[in-house]
Amino acid sequence: MAKASPPSNLATELGKRKPFSSLRQETYLNLVRTHEHLASQFARFFRQHALSDAQYNALRILRGEAQPMQLCQIAERMVSTQTDISRLVHRLHTGGWVHRRLCQEDRRVVWVSLTQKAQDQLQQMDRPLERLHEAQFAELTDRELATLNRLLFKARKPEA
Repeated sequence: MAKASPPSNLATELGKRKPFSSLRQETYLNLVRTHEHLASQFARFFRQHALSDAQYNALRILRGEAQPMQLCQIAERMVSTQTDISRLVHRLHTGGWVHRRLCQEDRRVVWVSLTQKAQDQLQQMDRPLERLHEAQFAELTDRELATLNRLLFKARKPEA
């Protein structure tokens, strides 16, 4: 029995009988489908380390800064918008990933820093995450990746 060829477009992949109503609709749905596929692989990886993708993102930001940060500073740098950064940091603190310290001058300000546990875990995760990124985009050349990045940025930031 001959092996079926993989789908070559989103409509075929979804088993859609009628065409999409517009190219823009198809593009949006293709982005959503791609995001779900790629993100699910990372979600599984992070679950193995008792983290969510948002928690990992916050830890990565703290490691990159290499000094305590305020909650609002972490929230500003998150890849995905976090509406409740306080709750996210609370879960990280409860899990032993971060230290929290109230500012003496302004009790509303909370300073957050990584624990040694977080630093060690992030270091252990670096190479496997790098391999996952490589595997997910192995079919694309560097030039295609640069073009994709430019187009995705342009879609988010249309010129005036």
